[in-house]
Amino acid sequence: MSREYWETRYQIGEMSWEKGAPSPGLVDFLAAHPGLPRGTVCVPGCGTGHDVRAWAQAGFNTFGCDIAPSAVRLATEKTKAAGFTAKFQLADFLRDEPPFQFDWLFEHTLFCAIKPEERDDYVRAVLRWLKPDGQYLAVNYLIVEKSEGPPFCTTREEQWQRFSPHFELREDWVPRSYPNRTRRERMFWWRRASGLP
Repeated sequence: MSREYWETRYQIGEMSWEKGAPSPGLVDFLAAHPGLPRGTVCVPGCGTGHDVRAWAQAGFNTFGCDIAPSAVRLATEKTKAAGFTAKFQLADFLRDEPPFQFDWLFEHTLFCAIKPEERDDYVRAVLRWLKPDGQYLAVNYLIVEKSEGPPFCTTREEQWQRFSPHFELREDWVPRSYPNRTRRERMFWWRRASGLP
């Protein structure tokens, strides 16, 4: 979907993905792993920045990017008002070069929001934005029925097929979710092994 498509959704207030809080799965993950090495984390498709602020609150150096100018503006305003420090940037994650490579990349239902024919571009983007030994944490919205989208359908099998050639799967599980997504999300914790392409 184009920048104009997403910006229009913000302009008219049609933001079904805006839940007013970070991903419950992310909140639980950070609480369950207090000893994670702190470092840089990128949240592509960050929206109004709820997940970015969750990482910042946990002590990470956080960066959010989005394709919609209104998302970047709102995320910046909300983060400043909440008293957190994070950097936000207007960027097309699939096509732009990163400002640098990150220790962590966290995605929350970005994969299902892009057109299926762009998913190879998505995998290449993750590899481009993440350090060779970086961690990729994803909350995927698993929709098995065909959809005009977004969101577009995906499955655990597709996630494995696309990412296992480049990453080692540390763990995957059904997380706590927003009420309307209960048992329809799955979290994947991948490590990009330096020996893999």
